[in-house]
Amino acid sequence: MAADQSSSTEATEATETGAGAAVRPGRQLELPEDRYATELAFLESYDRGPRPPSWRLTPRAVVLFVCGTDGGPLRAPDGEELVISRKFVGDRALVERCVVTLAGERGLLLVGEPGTAKSMLSELLSAAVCGTSTLTVQGTAGTTEDQLRYGWNYAMLLAKGPSREALVPSPVLTAMTRGAVARIEEITRCLPEVQDSLVSLLSERRMSVPELAGAEGPEGGDGTMHASPGFTLIATANLRDKGVSEMSAALKRRFNFETVGPIDDIDAETALVRGQATAALARGGAVFSVDDTVLQALVTAFRDLRTGRSAEGWEIERPSTVMSTAEAVHVATSMALGAAYLSDGRDVVRTLPGHLLGTVRKDDPADHARLLGYWDGPVRRRAEAGAPLWRTLWELRHELG
Repeated sequence: MAADQSSSTEATEATETGAGAAVRPGRQLELPEDRYATELAFLESYDRGPRPPSWRLTPRAVVLFVCGTDGGPLRAPDGEELVISRKFVGDRALVERCVVTLAGERGLLLVGEPGTAKSMLSELLSAAVCGTSTLTVQGTAGTTEDQLRYGWNYAMLLAKGPSREALVPSPVLTAMTRGAVARIEEITRCLPEVQDSLVSLLSERRMSVPELAGAEGPEGGDGTMHASPGFTLIATANLRDKGVSEMSAALKRRFNFETVGPIDDIDAETALVRGQATAALARGGAVFSVDDTVLQALVTAFRDLRTGRSAEGWEIERPSTVMSTAEAVHVATSMALGAAYLSDGRDVVRTLPGHLLGTVRKDDPADHARLLGYWDGPVRRRAEAGAPLWRTLWELRHELG
């Protein structure tokens, strides 16, 4: 993003539930193609320019869908106007490079620290390009080659023999036959031999199904299934997973790499955290009640610990845990949920040290000492400078144990 991801993380849920967003009851999270159905339909009629094979929108409209219109409305040829919400908080040039990569039918690999909106960006791009973000394979150490290629309905296979009806296509094969975008999450968590099954697919744009050789229909002949125009892949990989299953040089050459970094602007990150936490509470029927100054202190602490340097330029020992925007959203949501459901009259800021500690010490017990060092450094200095909120946080040092 935030980002992956640049972002990894995302644009605010507050914006997402505004103009152009469709909310369907009974679901915790909406697919982007459903949530933004109004925007997608509008952009389809707004820009009638040339588009790559099988694309729902023009490349320019895809960029507008992801990056938004900065609050200004677009006017369609029929006179309809609509403001396109910003969904990815990051570099527009990054999004444009991603769109150009997909337009060239080349594989796109989004890399970055966890929590930078890589997955969210891949979902948005898929929804805008081909109308669906669900043709997805989740990479794990247990992912098999069949999950990237195809399997069989064995009952039908035994009853009728090898046939198209008995074939169970993977999301990748389905995207090939439709000319759509397939998504592979955490590709570096797949074993190398599984990853390398994509090499010939991305270069030759066909998949051999020997069992179908000689069968009638378009899959007959030698059993080769060819990719339809428009087919491509978007994969994601966390930098923290580098070395888990290193990609081969052959596979790397078949992808364009784009790095999704943390959000640069503190105001944009604070707005994002506020919006997503607000939307999370709204789904549960509660109201987000964390004060803006508390929220900014939360985001400031995350940014300080993430970069190893405070806004004032003070050096900070960075924890090994990734202090991502996504984690900041979780902490803000937890603080607000506590205020909504467990309120006992305490100021919500008093829960911030405990939530930060729970986030920081996930990977390494030594990170507890690093958080204490942050309290004894920037938090104390800001308190001594007279900042009321930071003085309160300094007085809460004992909450860190």
